[in-house]
Amino acid sequence: MQDNRTLSPGLKLAIEAGPLVVFFIANWQAGIFWGTGLFMAATLVSLSLSWLKTGKIAMMPLIGAGFVALFGALTLWLQDDTFIKVKVTLINGLFGSLLVVGYLMDRPFLKMVLGETLQMDAEGWRKLTLRWAIFFFAVGSLNEIIWRNFSTDVWVNFKVFGLLPLTFAFAIAQLPLMQRHGVEAPGSEG
Repeated sequence: MQDNRTLSPGLKLAIEAGPLVVFFIANWQAGIFWGTGLFMAATLVSLSLSWLKTGKIAMMPLIGAGFVALFGALTLWLQDDTFIKVKVTLINGLFGSLLVVGYLMDRPFLKMVLGETLQMDAEGWRKLTLRWAIFFFAVGSLNEIIWRNFSTDVWVNFKVFGLLPLTFAFAIAQLPLMQRHGVEAPGSEG
């Protein structure tokens, strides 16, 4: 039996952005190591709330949580903030690489993630997949530039206040492509 419970947009945003807000505030008040530890805890709370409210956890947040756990633990254990900083680069590189592999195999993994909510023709999925792959690589590269050349506080501000708006703006910029290649869902004829 499949569970079809969904989150309201506000609750979904709170669950997804909550750990970042906790990370920002904890870093601001107590430093990167406290921020990292509380980020790890908030990520676990976020996944738990998602599970309780919907009965499932989406693959991308689950992978992200795995990266937060691994790189957060390394950051705290070794007392080296490089690990939590490079996590952003590596996870974006992983997502970009997975999308490129799917693109080259003509199996758009993005369709597997979004196919229930977004209906597009094959060309649209290929274009959208390639665009998101490039975006992930660009964000990973930008993260490298920022954490290597600026203070930890600047990097935290970028992570919290830069990445989310960049991702949101990029997603909105894809709307014309999705509209051009949109198809009607099977069985939704009026």
